[in-house]
Amino acid sequence: MSEAGEGAAASSLAALDAWTVAAIAVLAYLVSNLVHEGLGHGGACLLGGGQPRVLNAVFFDCDTSPMSERGVRWMAAAGSLANVALAIVAGGVLRRGPEMGSRLRFLLWLLLAVNLLQAFGYLLFSGLGGFGDWAAVIEGARPALVFRLGLTLLGGWLYFDLAPRVFMPLLEPFLGQARPARVERARRLTLLPYLVGGLAYLAAGLLNPYGMKLVLLSAAAASFGGTSLLAWYPPLWARLTRTSPPGAPLGVARSRAWILATLVLLTFFVAVLGPGIHFGGG
Repeated sequence: MSEAGEGAAASSLAALDAWTVAAIAVLAYLVSNLVHEGLGHGGACLLGGGQPRVLNAVFFDCDTSPMSERGVRWMAAAGSLANVALAIVAGGVLRRGPEMGSRLRFLLWLLLAVNLLQAFGYLLFSGLGGFGDWAAVIEGARPALVFRLGLTLLGGWLYFDLAPRVFMPLLEPFLGQARPARVERARRLTLLPYLVGGLAYLAAGLLNPYGMKLVLLSAAAASFGGTSLLAWYPPLWARLTRTSPPGAPLGVARSRAWILATLVLLTFFVAVLGPGIHFGGG
């Protein structure tokens, strides 16, 4: 291959198509939400003997009257635990599948990052605010201030220290070695997903039957709040760290199939889960 051909191939490999990056991001955010609400809270409700009432884009409602107090606490924790489980699976596949396509690698990376940040951010959120899933887990524990402080400190360490050390090295193949290009690539691969993922949550949350308060406390908190580290940390990492493998960085090329798949899931998420799916006990 000529030098011109090699340059064109490298440029194509490194390209980051904004539409496809956004589509993969929305897909990752929606899957993470469905795992949290449906598999996590919903699964724990069923296993604990509760009666599902509503599966909504931003909450899960369960009749907990048949459940034990321990079962109710487990149900509150199960959303975050399901997110951590999905992150572990995504990270494991990502580490063991170097030959997979770059778009699938990017999806797995986002699933890892989004699920860790949402799960760990919920600990911090509940500790600071005194409400949310983990506030329900420690409800009634005394002294309350000590338990809230424990949630805050643990959540802060997991969110700001452990999570980035887990997922940022796995983004390196997409960043390349040259600065300032790697800083700009980090921004494109994380800030855009942060924005479009949060907007997808808000779009569905606006259709919930309980008004704007739930949008702010659940949809905005989980998306714009829970994954806010993606908005600022990756470019900082790219500026201060350089451990990418040699050669052209991986790219995210345009894919109509990925975009179409995301549009289908987004339509379901907004039009069906936005108002909510009501079950027999609702």
